[in-house]
Formats: sequence, structure tokens, C-alpha cells
Amino acid sequence: MTDFPTVNGLVRGRRWASDVVAVLGIPYAAPPFGADRFKAPRPAPAWRGVRECTGFGPIVPQSAELPGAPSWSPGDEDVLSLNVWTGGSGGSGGGVGGARPVLVWIHGGAYTFGSAAQPDFDGTALARAGPVVVTLNYRLGFEGFGHIPGSGSGFPDNRGLLDQIAALEWVRDNIAAFGGDPGNVTVAGQSAGATSVACLTVMERARGLFRRAIAHSLVGPVYSRQLAADTTRLVAEAAGVPATAEGLTAASPYDLVGASDRVTARLRDDPAAGARHYDPVLYGPVADGDVLPADPLDADPADRADVELLVCHTTQEYWLLDAVGSSKKISTDSELDAFARAFGLPDDLVPAYRALRPDAPVLDLYLAIFGDMSFAEYSSRFADRHARAGRTTHLSRFARKRVTEGGVVLPWHCADVPFVFGVLDVPELAFLIGGPPTAEDHDLSRRMVRAWADFAATGEPGWGTDTVRIWGGAEGSADTDTDTDTDTDTDTDTYDGFRAAWRTADYAAIHP
Repeated sequence: MTDFPTVNGLVRGRRWASDVVAVLGIPYAAPPFGADRFKAPRPAPAWRGVRECTGFGPIVPQSAELPGAPSWSPGDEDVLSLNVWTGGSGGSGGGVGGARPVLVWIHGGAYTFGSAAQPDFDGTALARAGPVVVTLNYRLGFEGFGHIPGSGSGFPDNRGLLDQIAALEWVRDNIAAFGGDPGNVTVAGQSAGATSVACLTVMERARGLFRRAIAHSLVGPVYSRQLAADTTRLVAEAAGVPATAEGLTAASPYDLVGASDRVTARLRDDPAAGARHYDPVLYGPVADGDVLPADPLDADPADRADVELLVCHTTQEYWLLDAVGSSKKISTDSELDAFARAFGLPDDLVPAYRALRPDAPVLDLYLAIFGDMSFAEYSSRFADRHARAGRTTHLSRFARKRVTEGGVVLPWHCADVPFVFGVLDVPELAFLIGGPPTAEDHDLSRRMVRAWADFAATGEPGWGTDTVRIWGGAEGSADTDTDTDTDTDTDTDTYDGFRAAWRTADYAAIHP
């Protein structure tokens, strides 16, 4: 097996497929614990000899146990690692001297759970299509995004974003040894990972580390310093420690994970919690004016990185949260109106959705509004702002539905990820796509993998900046009895009516 030189020492991977080598669990930064806890990442220590990198590294503190992925074990410390898939043939070129384009993936998970070891993010198919693929772990939950009170404490906000930058710096310094072109890097992500990508485009510390960006289902807006401080107070109270730097550093990662889970459960059960009763996600990037200057929607156009952008969202995002029991059920008009008031939505927004979907039950109206508010409209606005700043921008939407014996599997949150990674046959992902993939599914996946690979290589995904690519056919409505299963991509966009309903909405006013 070939050994690869890095600035810290030699690493050795393993043959992942006949034409792809995977080098897994490479440290890109030092363990963020002990004296380094809650601080910006430091360089990983060097090693002698060859480091065997044939298995994923440990994951960051979290309580989630995801199918097919490892779980966190208290005591695991070397959690800031990344994985490289390299090899394949038939790429689009675009590198210098035969070097391949590079695609760096940032996973989602509400900034609270997930890892690069999930089977969703196997880089084999993408590496075969051309790019060198990199996936990474970064600090989540309070460890990565919790606010530590006290100016000058040495504990910056947005430590998870700083981890991502450290990983991109590792790519810049090392990826040529794996066949990648450090001057042709695309950073990509979905959900929390997509908003991380958006944040990186407006962060000075990330300038020059990537040339292109792919963002699927951005979730926004980012948090204010006040909201982050309020979260710290709640979590510290639940952990039984003072909401101070001393109190929080004294609490173990295990303590803060448990406290965060208890706060989330309490907010979900408390109607008096306002918007957080419906959306109790505790953590996210903080517009602190330092690490992250502003919400990506509000950043000065001059501060946006001059990168080419590809944005995608699914057309029925929030139906996944309902299907897995993570969303509050709403069945009456009065409950829907209370939801709208909790988020400060414009008075005409709910009536606009009723007019667009006159036959939809209240639950579907709620899920449509919640999904568009949280993901679709934020994604579209980010694309709009990037384009208005004079940056090349491509927009797409994922609308593939599938009729099964159990009902219709919708184009919901995360459904597009297995298609762009080409991992439809992974058993743990069957729920997302509605069972074993069909021939049409595989064909759609091949087209989406090709679009990603081509965009990473050249900035051209296969459609122009003046059209919207609809993956999987014409967009469906909330009527889940209609069979709209199709393998046809179109440039016909029927989403304008829903976007028009949001025209008067101010995102700064609708977050909890």
C-alpha cells in the first residue's frame, strides 16, 4: 500500500475499492481537550514512522447514535481528524500538472450530532468521478458552538468553524501528496454543514482556502450573541455549574452533552418557550463580529469570498422531521396561527400558503412553511445575495418522489445526499430513499455525482446561472397521493409562488 507524506509524518491507508484508496482518521489538529478545551484548534503533533490510517477516528462528544456510524465514547480525545479518498479514473481534469480537483465535505446534524464516519459520506463514487474527496470531524454542541462568557477569556465563539478552517489549511498544505490540487478546492456541505460553508464564504480567516462552494439545504439564520448567551445560561443551569468560564470548563464534555439534551427536551415540552418550543436546536454559528462578522445573508457584498457557488435544497424539507418524530404536530388553524406568531412571521404568509395549497391539511401547511422558513427560502436567499454580489451562482432543487407500498417517500431533508454521494445501496439509507434503489434512482444519482464532480473541476455543473435545475422531475405538492416518480431533470421551476410569499419576511425578526 502506498504511503503518503504529510507535514506531520507518513500516513498509510487501505484499498477501499479496486480503484480508490481511503486514508482515514488523519489528525488535522491537536485534541481539543485539557488545556486546549474551548480554544481555537492547534496544529496536530508530528509522529515518527508510518501512521496506520485504515479506520475512522473517534467522533466528537454527542449523544446521538446514528445507523452505521460509531458513537462517542467519553475519554476519546483525538477527535479532530479527516479522511481522504483518492484514485479513480474518468475525471473532468481541471488540475495543475494532472492534479485532481478537491472536494471537502462538512457534515450536518444541527451542529449537535453527526460525523464524517457516517455511511452517507463514503467518498468512493465521487473519487471515481474525479475529485480527491475529504471529509472531516469538527467540534459540535457546546464544545464547538457554546458561548463562553467573558471578553478576553481565550475561548472564542464558533470553535467548530475554526476547526473547519484548520482542516482546510491541512488540505492546502498536504493534499498534493494525495493527487489533489490545493489551488482547486471546493468546500461542500448539507444542512448545518451547508450553513458552515456559507459562513466560511464571509470569514476572513477562510479567505483563499477554497475556490468553489456547494451548499445543500442551508439552515438559518445564524445565532445572535444574545441568543448564544441565553443558551449558555440554560445549559449551565442544567449542568449545575455557574455560567462562567470557570464553571463551564469544570463541567466535563459528558456533563454538557447531557445538560444540552435536557434543555432541548424541556424547551420542546414548554409552549411558553416561544419559537424554541417548535425549534429547540441549541447551537449554531454565532455572529460575534470577530470570527464570524455577520449572518451570511447580511454580510457586506465586499466581504464575500469571490467563489463560484452551487446551491440546492429539497422541495419538502420538513417532512423528514415529522416522519422521524422530531417535529411538533399541528392539526388546527389556531395551532398554526400560534406557530406563526411565535416566529413573528408576516401576517400575510399563512394566508398565502393556504391560497397556494387550498386542499392541504393544516399539518402540511405547517410543514411547508417550517421547511421553507428553515431551509428552502434561506438557501434561495443566500444564492440570490451571492449572485447580486457579482459571484457565479447555480441553483437547483431536489424534487424526486417515490411511491412505495407504505406510501410516498418525499423529497425531504437529507434525501438528496445519498444521490450526490452515489451511496444508494447502503442499507442504513433505505429509509431516506424509500427502500432499495431503482434503475431510475441509480441514473439520477449518476447525473448528480457528475454535476458535483464537474462543478468541483471547472465550476460548470451542467446548467446555466439563469436557470434552476430540478432534480428528479417536476416539483410535487403536499398531495402525497399523487405518483410523481420520474427520472427526468428539468429546468422548469414552479417554486416562485412560495418564494413570493416570503417577500416581506425579515429573517433577523423570525429567529427565536
